[in-house]
Amino acid sequence: VRLVESGGGLVQAGGSLTLSCVNSVRTDNGWIIGWFRQAPGKEREFVAGIKWLSGMTTYSEPVKGRFTISRSYAKDTTYLQMTNLKPEDTAVYYCNAGVTWPTVTPRFPWGQGTQVTVSS
Repeated sequence: VRLVESGGGLVQAGGSLTLSCVNSVRTDNGWIIGWFRQAPGKEREFVAGIKWLSGMTTYSEPVKGRFTISRSYAKDTTYLQMTNLKPEDTAVYYCNAGVTWPTVTPRFPWGQGTQVTVSS
């Protein structure tokens, strides 16, 4: 299984970024694609998830109303659109896949992630 994240960068508070995750998981088997993040000195945490077949979404409380997860069948890609970014959103963002809901438990090795830095 291959999960490749991209799209991170440096942005000012209040700004926006969109992350992408290309995956090789057999998404027609009911997998859920999730985004996670790990800030310096903190444990990795769940951010958002999407059921590939139905498009149903779930979010952690800190990002509700600011982040939007979506997917493209044609590109085998999941997106995380992040708006109104805050300095506390600074972290390395990862994608993974699982089958639990509403909090996705990752089932595969982690990729390299993509760094998001929000300046105040």
